[in-house]
Amino acid sequence: MLKHIKVVPLAAESLGVRSMCTYAETSDVKILLDAGASVCPNRFGLPPHPREFKAISECRRRIANAADKAEIVTLSHYHFDHHTPSFGDWLCNWTERGETARQIYEGKNVLVKNPKDMINYSQRQRGWMFERTGGKYAQTFEVADGRSFVFDETRVRFSEPVFHGQEDSSLGWVLMSTIECRDEKFMFAPDVQGPISAHAYEVIMHENPQLLFIGGPPSYLTGFKVDEDQIQVGFGNLEKIVGHTPLTVLDHHLLRDENWQEEARSTFDMAKKMGCRVQTAAEFLGTRNDCLESVRRRLFDEEPPSKEFEKWMRLSDEAKKHIMPPI
Repeated sequence: MLKHIKVVPLAAESLGVRSMCTYAETSDVKILLDAGASVCPNRFGLPPHPREFKAISECRRRIANAADKAEIVTLSHYHFDHHTPSFGDWLCNWTERGETARQIYEGKNVLVKNPKDMINYSQRQRGWMFERTGGKYAQTFEVADGRSFVFDETRVRFSEPVFHGQEDSSLGWVLMSTIECRDEKFMFAPDVQGPISAHAYEVIMHENPQLLFIGGPPSYLTGFKVDEDQIQVGFGNLEKIVGHTPLTVLDHHLLRDENWQEEARSTFDMAKKMGCRVQTAAEFLGTRNDCLESVRRRLFDEEPPSKEFEKWMRLSDEAKKHIMPPI
């Protein structure tokens, strides 16, 4: 729907992994947003199914190819599904020690969430480590919080930090970003979880993009890590956003719930009522949804892994990180 901004999702829950990694390009600049991808090491008491490992391998290939073209790489926050660490890990991140991160960040202008301010303890540690490992390969390494960067007719703007989910979230803060070229505007809103936060909601509505990529409410955590009322706040804000935005790409946390379509029914109804559209990343690409984590139990029942994979499953989690699964 945009003529001057090319947008391509590279990895997402609808593509089989935990991620929101996206490539954006204008005639002025090529940008890789949140260059990370992960699979959950333990869901329903099970490790990732071989199909999940095949999915992350394919997503990693797409991310690497996009990194070859990109001049800018962004990092909205320091969760491993949003940036690539330099340690080797075949269990969660599908990374080769040193090499995977180097290929993504080397020679790039890396724009990051401030690793020292408005950040929780675990992300502060990861930010410190990233700056000294993957970040050291960068041509430039700049804090992006609240800043704008201009490339001829293209402007890339970053929000001030907003909460990762609900107000005062223990998970800390994230940056949203907006790419504006001529009269077009694409907004990338990772891990706002709806948004639940009123501040995040206000920023998105003020930006008023034609195309929005957003992480939905984590309904799979309802009553476990997130209160039901907070989930409903997220859906309420999301309904108002999709009724105001021509095209919303809705993915990430929401699609870890096998019943995500039912959970978001009112969201889709609102968009249709207002003449707007809501799609997943896979649907945006014209492919089928492949939400593998949410159906992991069924995958193990219907597509039992090989004897070699079962042997790998019996290893400790630490050992699994260092031994590529036989898929």
